Amino acid sequence: MAVPARTCGASWPGPVRTARPWPGRGPRPCPDPRGPASGPARPLLLLLPPLLLLPLLTAPGASAYSFPQQHTMQHWARRLEQEIDGVMRIFGGVQQLREIYKDNRNLFDVQENEPQKLVEKVAGDIESLLDRKVQALKRLADAAENFQKAHRWQDNIKEEDIMYYDAKADAELDDPESEDMERGSKTSALRLDFIEEPNFKNKVNYSYTAVQIPTDIYKGSTVILNELNWTEALENVFIENRRQDPTLLWQVFGSATGVTRYYPATPWRAPKKIDLYDVRRRPWYIQGASSPKDMVIIVDVSGSVSGLTLKLMKTSVCEMLDTLSDDDYVNVASFNEKAQPVSCFTHLVQANVRNKKVFKEAVQGMVAKGTTGYKAGFEYAFDQLQNSNITRANCNKMIMMFTDGGEDRVQDVFEKYNWPNRTVRVFTFSVGQHNYDVTPLQWMACTNKGYYFEIPSIGAIRINTQEYLDVLGRPMVLAGKDAKQVQWTNVYEDALGLGLVVTGTLPVFNLTQDGPGEKKNQLILGVMGIDVALNDIKRLTPNYTLGANGYVFAIDLNGYVLLHPNLKPQTTNFREPVTLDFLDAELEDENKEEIRRSMIDGDKGHKQIRTLVKSLDERYIDEVIRNYTWVPIRSTNYSLGLVLPPYSTYYLQANLSDQILQVKYFEFLLPSSFESEGHVFIAPREYCKDLNASDNNTEFLKNFIELMEKVTPDSKQCNNFLLHNLILDTGITQQLVERVWRDQDLNTYSLLAVFAATDGGITRVFPNKAAEDWTENPEPFNASFYRRSLDNRGYIFKPPHQDSLLRPLELENDTVGVLVSTAVELSLGRRTLRPAVVGVKLDLEAWAEKFKVLASNRTHQDQPQKCGPSSHCEMDCEVNNEDLLCVLIDDGGFLVLSNQNHQWDQVGRFFSEVDANLMLALYNNSFYTRKESYDYQAACAPQPPGNLGAAPRGVFVPTIADFLNLAWWTSAAAWSLFQQLLYGLIYHSWFQADPAEAEGSPETRESSCVMKQTQYYFGSVNASYNAIIDCGNCSRLFHAQRLTNTNLLFVVAEKPLCSQCEVGRLLQKETHCILPQPSLPPAPLLPRASSPLHLCCPLLDSPPMPSGRPGAV
Repeated sequence: MAVPARTCGASWPGPVRTARPWPGRGPRPCPDPRGPASGPARPLLLLLPPLLLLPLLTAPGASAYSFPQQHTMQHWARRLEQEIDGVMRIFGGVQQLREIYKDNRNLFDVQENEPQKLVEKVAGDIESLLDRKVQALKRLADAAENFQKAHRWQDNIKEEDIMYYDAKADAELDDPESEDMERGSKTSALRLDFIEEPNFKNKVNYSYTAVQIPTDIYKGSTVILNELNWTEALENVFIENRRQDPTLLWQVFGSATGVTRYYPATPWRAPKKIDLYDVRRRPWYIQGASSPKDMVIIVDVSGSVSGLTLKLMKTSVCEMLDTLSDDDYVNVASFNEKAQPVSCFTHLVQANVRNKKVFKEAVQGMVAKGTTGYKAGFEYAFDQLQNSNITRANCNKMIMMFTDGGEDRVQDVFEKYNWPNRTVRVFTFSVGQHNYDVTPLQWMACTNKGYYFEIPSIGAIRINTQEYLDVLGRPMVLAGKDAKQVQWTNVYEDALGLGLVVTGTLPVFNLTQDGPGEKKNQLILGVMGIDVALNDIKRLTPNYTLGANGYVFAIDLNGYVLLHPNLKPQTTNFREPVTLDFLDAELEDENKEEIRRSMIDGDKGHKQIRTLVKSLDERYIDEVIRNYTWVPIRSTNYSLGLVLPPYSTYYLQANLSDQILQVKYFEFLLPSSFESEGHVFIAPREYCKDLNASDNNTEFLKNFIELMEKVTPDSKQCNNFLLHNLILDTGITQQLVERVWRDQDLNTYSLLAVFAATDGGITRVFPNKAAEDWTENPEPFNASFYRRSLDNRGYIFKPPHQDSLLRPLELENDTVGVLVSTAVELSLGRRTLRPAVVGVKLDLEAWAEKFKVLASNRTHQDQPQKCGPSSHCEMDCEVNNEDLLCVLIDDGGFLVLSNQNHQWDQVGRFFSEVDANLMLALYNNSFYTRKESYDYQAACAPQPPGNLGAAPRGVFVPTIADFLNLAWWTSAAAWSLFQQLLYGLIYHSWFQADPAEAEGSPETRESSCVMKQTQYYFGSVNASYNAIIDCGNCSRLFHAQRLTNTNLLFVVAEKPLCSQCEVGRLLQKETHCILPQPSLPPAPLLPRASSPLHLCCPLLDSPPMPSGRPGAV
């Protein structure tokens, strides 16, 4: 399968990294800020060798001063490096903490993470977990087939004959407008009592099953009542399954009639308005009810198709797309005299969520004109299905044609492409109310092993667009046991509140015969499903032994992640699976493409790679080394991987057998010790089963202390590894206070706090009052400063986060600080690990003043040097701050310190927002590299629907006599009208709805969308550069140099004399990625199967696409 460049439009085409010669610095007009016609103008950068440049570096605005020479600025940089290193050596306590660990060597053991053994053990545990669910599934499916085969159909069955718990009964009783309240319920419905069950996150009843019937299905129909009758026997099988495996969650039978029976019973979580749930539209049902298929949908858009009929067709196509899963491939085309694709897809593509979204949006743009040409439509469809140069399902093949009618049978097309083998099924749909002869449509379908359907009104859309699944199920029934294979779904949101789950599915076949000696019925009765919560699978993986940056992940045959720390959908739609490709969960590169391909193929392997990772706060990019190890999970379609940094090969395991020492260290967790020993934050981990969780760390610590007064760290109900490591780190960090912090005066070096965080889950902040302004995550593994410090050598600066849309920082009472942290590397024999991170919190305002002094032409004792009118001096960052801009910028491009007082409240902002001209020059000089990626899990606010006022025509309208006739209310006509009204409310493009009335509906909720993210990180330049930003009279001199052993860039520049040169701005903030319109020309496609998104019409100025991704067939 192919994918093009995946990109969004940029606010400007991007800087050019090469410079052209500039003849001199004479008067020169500034360029037009709008730029040339081809795009915005860009400032030009001139790099000159230092020796040639220095004589020219005279500040235009200060005749007595010259721009600092390169050796001067290098001297300033060394002073800054020495000051930072000195403070960290004195207060950080890296060396002292190493000695503390070694002094307490008898209190812990060093354990090794062996990647191959770890992944094989976890894969085996997951296999065992899923195998237990598979056995339960098979018992259910076998029992269901036998129960249905033994059931005797009853034509005269009545509602009062059936006893069952209606899951929606409570909600309907509360709603006076519900169906049962209007017609008067005749059902002998059960009333149940429920108990709260944490495993289900719901209240349940283990003695009964519950039944959910879609809103648009009449509960009293003979088909539904017979279905309820025979499925009642499943209740005992559900209960027996739970007795054998108490960890089972929802066990569900989804019937082809739309009935859902699930266990244990629980009230239905219906929305406040219309309940749209239909089990036949659930991802797990669709995947289990049919085999993979290649589908081409062709839509008649001739002139006769207009108004309501065209709207019906658009809605029908969207509903048809919802019957497809990731195992299917699809394309959609419109036709009149000629056929053409409705979107930018020129061939079959995978029917995943985002591709279907592209189709749905494109279908809305279809316009009716011209004459009907069935031949053009069918020839296009057959050509699509015969294209063997692309990835496709290559199993079932079908054409779906939507039309308002016609006389041509196009027999010659079928003879050419499909006869005599008839490998392609043809389904025809007559849409709208008209008087055309439908015989040609029926003939097309019947002579090509398909079916003919009519969609006269909106109420017939959903049922008729899914009926074809029964036809596709027949080969599965005839294949018998060979076709009965358990399939595991993609991740999706459970409709009953379990959160993210996967479901094992197994089709249930109809084994009855029409008569003695006759063929089997050949119908699928439904799909059996058993849910497995992702959290239950995660519990089988090692958590805290892998360190902050180690993790386990799993993917399926399509490359979608089952487990991954970056699987965090911001919004979930219960109708759609959560599909995140492994290469979108991480920053893509060629090595990861190879790993993904190997995992999909079911291979095992190991590879060490150098790759890019994104920080937790998504502001920074780090280049790191990672070890990837992977193995298949047998008997499933999943593969498991382990990612481990080299420094996480070993980890500490506390060995606190001395109970007196346990008590001593535990006392340092008590708030009474905080005033002298510093405030302690503990990571909110699952230390014990009875520990009450809380988002407030103070409350969580209180709950923890209360529990520890009742149990010991060696209690069976507690995680001994977590508890012992927590208590050990409490004692070790207290010794750091005692040896280093307590006797130091932080104010002398303008420090707000010192701190230490550990793998064991302790964050100690000293002094205690500094904890009031501590905003970092109490879980070190979820703190950006902690994870980045482990991945980087030296001192990592982290300015306070600022959003450009928010107000600037408030510099009151010197409470705003900049974190500086570094990892503690511990060598024990030949084993190296990083069990902790230490650091300081700089007083922003005081260090900004210190920064000016360090970048000046004086020592700490000297007074600032003044330059008289007759003398010639170099400018510095202290005396000449009106003419000279001096800043420290971190590796993400965020402002850390400035000599400009008015910029102090902008610390933490992307530097392009502070000085766009200078940031662009730094980027052009390769001091920074840009990385663009896409967030496929973002949530966007809904677009308000248009005001379309009028109701549809062509809907059956009862007369007054009908309303007065009691018999009419129990007829199928009344039920049909109810369906039409229901769907009219569902499809808001036909009926206008008050947003308040649609609460809870998809139209008013946030929807998933694609966001473009841009991060910057240090480029390859490590040297010191002097340069000129060429802009005529507005030109500027600047100097930039990396500070050794830090993530800082020291920049000195002339302040701009005018603003006309700011013609481009680098963007760092996240932006909404709008899918391109189908009218744009398609770009060349590059091969990648199982692509989670086809951006096949990229916007202009797209960067080159990396090599295509392989995928599973």
